[in-house]
Amino acid sequence: MSAQRCTQPGCTGTILDGYCDVCGLPAATGAGGASAVGGSVPGASAAPGASSLPSSVPLPPTSLPASSAPVGPTSSTRSSVTSSSNRLASAPIGSVRAKGTRATRKVGTSSTRLRGARLGAGLTTIPPIPEIDPNAAIMKNPQVPEDRRYCPSCGKPVGRTREGRPGRTEGFCPNCRTPFDFAPKLKPGDLVAGQYEVAGCLAHGGLGWIYMARDKNVSDRWVVLKGLLNSGDPDAYAAAVAERQFLAQVTHPLIVEIYNFVLHEGAGYIVMEYVGGTSLKSILKDRMRAAGGRYDAIPVDQAIAYLVEILPAFQYLHDLGLIYCDFKPDNMIQVGDAVKLIDMGGVRRIGDMDSAIYGTVGYQAPEVPDVGPSIASDIYTIGRTLTVLVMEFRGYQSTYVASLPPVADVPVFAAHDSLYRLLAKACAPDPADRFQSADELRVQLLGVLREIVAAAGDSSVALHSAPSVLFEAPVVSGDDLTWEELPALRVDTGDRMASWLAALSVADPAERVKALHRAPEETVEIHLATARAAVEAGRYDIADGAIAKVLADDPWEWRAVWLQGLAALAKNDAVAARASFNAVYGQVPGELAPKLALGLACETSGESDVAQSLYATCARTDANYTAPAAFGLCRLRRARGDLDGALAALDLVPSTSRAFVEARRQRAGLLAASGRGLNSLAAAMDSISAVTIDPLDRARLTANVLDVALAKVLSDGADEKIRIDGHAATEPHLRDGLEAAYRQLAQMSDDGEERVRLVDQANRVRRWTLR
Repeated sequence: MSAQRCTQPGCTGTILDGYCDVCGLPAATGAGGASAVGGSVPGASAAPGASSLPSSVPLPPTSLPASSAPVGPTSSTRSSVTSSSNRLASAPIGSVRAKGTRATRKVGTSSTRLRGARLGAGLTTIPPIPEIDPNAAIMKNPQVPEDRRYCPSCGKPVGRTREGRPGRTEGFCPNCRTPFDFAPKLKPGDLVAGQYEVAGCLAHGGLGWIYMARDKNVSDRWVVLKGLLNSGDPDAYAAAVAERQFLAQVTHPLIVEIYNFVLHEGAGYIVMEYVGGTSLKSILKDRMRAAGGRYDAIPVDQAIAYLVEILPAFQYLHDLGLIYCDFKPDNMIQVGDAVKLIDMGGVRRIGDMDSAIYGTVGYQAPEVPDVGPSIASDIYTIGRTLTVLVMEFRGYQSTYVASLPPVADVPVFAAHDSLYRLLAKACAPDPADRFQSADELRVQLLGVLREIVAAAGDSSVALHSAPSVLFEAPVVSGDDLTWEELPALRVDTGDRMASWLAALSVADPAERVKALHRAPEETVEIHLATARAAVEAGRYDIADGAIAKVLADDPWEWRAVWLQGLAALAKNDAVAARASFNAVYGQVPGELAPKLALGLACETSGESDVAQSLYATCARTDANYTAPAAFGLCRLRRARGDLDGALAALDLVPSTSRAFVEARRQRAGLLAASGRGLNSLAAAMDSISAVTIDPLDRARLTANVLDVALAKVLSDGADEKIRIDGHAATEPHLRDGLEAAYRQLAQMSDDGEERVRLVDQANRVRRWTLR
């Protein structure tokens, strides 16, 4: 019996004992799902998952050279700032458009539909890391290095070497006279709370010493005791007590488990699960040592995969009303092929304005000292962490403590435009401009990961597609891409009028506008649907009014800006459309729809380099976008006289696509008009030999090709080895074929005069013989 494939989107695993061996999810049941354990259900088949793409070597996903080379690894993929869309003007959106305070940010974007879009499994691989033996993890000489000793009150350096004498581990701050004590309070053999036998120090963290111990009441299992850095620090003690109060409800497989909170000799200790893995900070240090002291960033695809895996833990905390506060590479551990969020010392409740705030310079959001932590500040720390993982972020705690370096100065930003835009939004100075939930960030991060993996792969064309939760698939009807064929917005099912809209079936756009004006309630989806219908009807005044209502209520509603772009395209204002789609791209950087739309606007407005880069990204990332992107590449290359490049673009359209026939027809036409000789004419007919096209189109193309071939033979001579549509490239055979083609066209014509003309042409080209 053949193994069943996992049906989860993007997963390449196999169902074993009812569960996938890659993503760990149970086998799907029902129509189209996998069968129960032990056998297959007759008539049921598992939907094939997307095949696994190779682990990436960072290559630019958006840049394409101006040469005739096909899209993909065979062509030059060096990105340049000039071909990157981030240099284009963007329409105002978010805080730029908002007139009120930060409190005007609308957060009701229905993240429930984003939460269901977990697609990360199988996109890339991360080498597993073996679990660390607890005995080997114990420090032999536990000390806080002098360069990490700071006053817990004023933050000034303390305990430093003076005049050749080693710094003190305990004493008083010379600046504010606050006592400090950096010595471990527990020693091996101490029994804490009559239950936990200390084995030694594991590490030293921002809130205190961390000890290894054995739980004498539970089979001597290894646990971690986290104590206070300074027993005289009231903030640190209060944080530990507060941690115990609300961490008892935290139970998540991606978060270190809290077992207990105990007091020992006047000090509090949190008892936690031992996670014998390696932190991302340690992984970075190991890579740096292996590179001879040179900073060696984690490969981009792997760094993103780490964050994709841990983001559900943040969403879980946020759903509980908790803020993590102090995320950084130190606080995420990999063990085996799993990750965990550790060090819960800085976690606090949303809206808590009294507890001490813990954070790290370079990671903490700039608004935290003034307004406190929030979900948006957690998003900021995630963005900063990802930035540190993928590049040598010099100055992240000084020059760029609250900003990102310029794109031109960072190769990874220039190479991966979508990644830069995602980081720019996650780390936006205004918290209202950031992603508003971990789920929202994760959906976009997955899209960026797909792009980066596709860019590093061996194929220049996507073989699989991943459904978007925000856009429908694009419509492909022919060579030219119009605004109507761009992906349509999916209706937010959380909107109160979503069901009413689903039942609305009015085909005529003008009548649909009238029906929408009679809707029982005005909601965002009603306004968006009205704007779309009005654009279709050519009533741009109505469309502008509906869009203005949405943006007046929520300046961050990018879907309204998307419709502005469609309206601009419909009015042939490519520059305005370009600004709108560029703004949308910045809001949803993991989506391909804005890239396709921006590519069309750039193509129309003369930004051909940017358009080619965007089309190339779409073509290789998602099969639903391959055909419209390939036609776009063909148009661009054809316009600059690059025939080989245009042909290569058409060859990207797979035979399984509905646009394959159109691509082959175009290919034949380009070769027929190329003037490259008999071989190209033969290739033109070969292009359509195996596809079903309109008989009249085939007959016209055949007549055209044979007419050009006959003229070529008459001027340059015959070549019996070449066969064009089954006819040898000699004068007699080509005349026979051309005569037959003209007579076939005459039979197909409904116009009497045209039939006579075609018969006359057939008679003129026929070969005459003497009898």
